[in-house]
Amino acid sequence: MMTMDYVALIVFVVLWSFYTYVTTAKTPFSRTSLNQAMGERRRQWIYNSLTRDLKMIDTQIMAGLQNGTAFFASTSIFAIGGCFALLGATDRVESVFRDMPFVQYAGRTAFEMKVIGLTCLFGYAFFKFGWSYRLFNYCTILFGAMPMLHETNANRKAAEHAAENVIRMNVIAAKNFNDGLRTIFLSIGYLGWFISPYVFIATTVIITVALLRRQFFSEARRAIMDDL
Repeated sequence: MMTMDYVALIVFVVLWSFYTYVTTAKTPFSRTSLNQAMGERRRQWIYNSLTRDLKMIDTQIMAGLQNGTAFFASTSIFAIGGCFALLGATDRVESVFRDMPFVQYAGRTAFEMKVIGLTCLFGYAFFKFGWSYRLFNYCTILFGAMPMLHETNANRKAAEHAAENVIRMNVIAAKNFNDGLRTIFLSIGYLGWFISPYVFIATTVIITVALLRRQFFSEARRAIMDDL
């Protein structure tokens, strides 16, 4: 690979790290991200459940969170399989790439390394989604252990302690889910590397900017920030 390929890879890692930091930590701009705001909404949801005995709605929400996580975990497995199939068809891909004038083909070894890197991305995403699914399962169990309404009224402090355990587990599960989803999004930018390192940089920047806009300036964020 050429020097520009390594530069593009460094840009990819730096932008990934930057996006992760500004959406999960307190930034100098003091602007709450969509993920952080949703963390507070999770807290409100769990505390609200303390005021009712019938928790079928809450269990349905938990099931929906688990099903969404399972879907992306399965998708990551299929993507990993596709990457291995691509490695097995390197000869055919090589002949196609050589005939494309706009593709900067750096050779068989470079192509295989890029595919292996893409496979690692999907493997990381699967690990995050799989762990998130497990944590949402734990969260469901903790939620089932929360006290009923009359027990909450009798010992509010113990009930809030149980709610905090559920909240922490739910937030951690959501963080892992967001990490996996972020990897899926950025893997789209990674595909630009198969064309050229310059396209790789451009697609990574475009996707990062789009994700940051959704986190800090989107209608979805405005919809939940009115009273936070």
